[in-house]
Amino acid sequence: MRFLPVSLTTILVELADLDQTLALFASLENDPIEGIEETVPAARTLMIRFRPEKIDAQALAAELSRRDLTAKIPPSDKLVEIPVHYDGEDLGDVATLTGLSVDEVIRRHTESEFTVAFCGFAPGFGYLVGGDPALHVSRRQSPRTRIPAGSVALAGAFSGVYPQNSPGGWQIIGTTPVKMWDIDREPGALFQPGYRVRFFDMDKASGKISLPASDVKPREEPSREGPHFEVLAAPMPALFQDLGRFGQTGQGVSASGALDRGAFNAANRIVGNPHNTPCLELTLGGFSFRAANRTVIGLAGAPCPVAIETADGRFTKAAYAPISLEAGDIVTLGQPPKGMRCYLAVRGGFDVEPVLGSFATDTLAVVGPEPVTAGRILPLKTETNGPSSVAIDEVPAFEPPAMDEVVILDVVLGPRTDWFTQKGIETLTNQLWQVTPQSNRVGIRLAGEVPVERRDSAELPSEGTATGAIQIPHSGQPVLFLADHPLTGGYPVIGAVAEYHLDLAGQIPVNAKIQFRPIGPFADIAAKSK
Repeated sequence: MRFLPVSLTTILVELADLDQTLALFASLENDPIEGIEETVPAARTLMIRFRPEKIDAQALAAELSRRDLTAKIPPSDKLVEIPVHYDGEDLGDVATLTGLSVDEVIRRHTESEFTVAFCGFAPGFGYLVGGDPALHVSRRQSPRTRIPAGSVALAGAFSGVYPQNSPGGWQIIGTTPVKMWDIDREPGALFQPGYRVRFFDMDKASGKISLPASDVKPREEPSREGPHFEVLAAPMPALFQDLGRFGQTGQGVSASGALDRGAFNAANRIVGNPHNTPCLELTLGGFSFRAANRTVIGLAGAPCPVAIETADGRFTKAAYAPISLEAGDIVTLGQPPKGMRCYLAVRGGFDVEPVLGSFATDTLAVVGPEPVTAGRILPLKTETNGPSSVAIDEVPAFEPPAMDEVVILDVVLGPRTDWFTQKGIETLTNQLWQVTPQSNRVGIRLAGEVPVERRDSAELPSEGTATGAIQIPHSGQPVLFLADHPLTGGYPVIGAVAEYHLDLAGQIPVNAKIQFRPIGPFADIAAKSK
């Protein structure tokens, strides 16, 4: 068992094989360690996020090292049968790689019984194990930029079904009409860890094939009768956010949430809202709305100029202070000279429904309330808990960066720093990296004159990734993962931005430059002896 640093609050446990990983995961499920907040199992690793005030990394490593790794997880009674058209564009290549005929590949795949080992990559994507060893094939040398939802595929010892259109490098052998991820179904992911799975050739099946049904909830148009905002302009869709969606990793759903949590919390304090009341995350200004009633709003984060058109004229207002509105007032936010995102809170909160227990909008997984565009009616809640105080002395936690600035981000090296040469590590930390326009809530894509050099081109089995992780694809140009990153990834992570700099990372604009500053050397975590 090897313990590797991921960030200040996360470690990666490296194990000998999948059986040991699942045994440790089962052990923690049955007998939790106080302080562990979330675990993400993968092929040969378990990523564990913990609360440092409850347990430190060394003590956690010591506790984990004493766990029994020989236990087997009992098979589930749940069997999911998946109909497949074996028409995948890589079916012939798989036959060539395995030395089997196409018919023999199909026969072996349909005669195997798989088990869902873990979920990741995307909501509803289950990594299936237990298939015929003759079907073990490597990933494609060149990943596709778009694989259609429902694609049945193979990679290494795993089989899986892509739940949504996404890039990927697995070998596609067929397609299924079954929806692997359906937010209107309970649970949303058809595959859950431990479930047994069998595939059958629907082109040879006799009789009618039944597909899992979903309980589609009719969408109700928001009423203009009660308190509301009418959105007049939204050049970039606004997103409802809170502090994140936790406890859904079993379905392959990551936390998401506000990119600048400090500004999010400040916006709620400005209007006197309870902790974690959903706000709107606005990117690069331009957002405008009309208030239908008297209320109070608060803005925090990137310093967007605020203009209010009232019956008495046009006024400018400052962020980080309560702003009172009357019915008919129009609020317009200009483009911020610094930073990327600001947060709009309204006293009492927006009347919006949570999804999987959270108001966070995950743009990669497409989970959460719908993005807010022009013409949308946003109902508001009316206060029922009596008056609450507003904060009039809020100040920004940091000065948001401008596009011509160099931003220094502290980095925890690991967990795969040793996959890179010393020159590669020095390139990461000494070179300035420019933020490219391809950046978004999933991650900041960076460009540097010299790519980060790896020791070799070995393939890394998929493993958990954390917010702030710096992943290095084959190009050697880093990607800094933000809140909407995939739960697992197959490229090595050389380091992760320290948690106290994540809010700053969420405000870095396009064309700004980043310098990574390690806060210490890379080293395995030594288990604390008693």
